[in-house]
Order: sequence, then structure tokens, then C-alpha cells
Amino acid sequence: MMIVINLDVMMAKRKIGLTELAGKVGITLANLSILKNNKAKAVRLETLDAICKALDCQPGDILEYVEDNTEETN
Repeated sequence: MMIVINLDVMMAKRKIGLTELAGKVGITLANLSILKNNKAKAVRLETLDAICKALDCQPGDILEYVEDNTEETN
């Protein structure tokens, strides 16, 4: 089980680039890139709120729960 961050999909739908979104959200380009590339271990609710405002979307448009098929069953 894991949470996938679909920020790149939402950015493409809204036709907004990384630099522009980073400016609107108020976080560094490097940190936004980590989120976009699904490398983040955590995201602050304050950051998620700012991203949702900037992209005019809901958290569920960005965050997705998916089953992880690599788990072993005993």
C-alpha cells in the first residue's frame, strides 16, 4: 500500500510549469520537484493546501492510494 502523488498530472491539466507553481505555492523549486517526481516521504498540509489553491483542485486530485503488489502474504 502506498500513496502516489499525481502532481505532474494536475500540473499538465492546468498547463502550469514547475517554476510558476513553486512561486505561487511559496516553496523551493527543489522541494516541489521532489513532490512532482513522487520522491517525497511526507507533505505538509500547509503545502498541500497551497498547491490545491494554486491548481484549483482537491487533495484527492493529487494524492492517490494504490495497492502495493510487492507485499508478501503468509
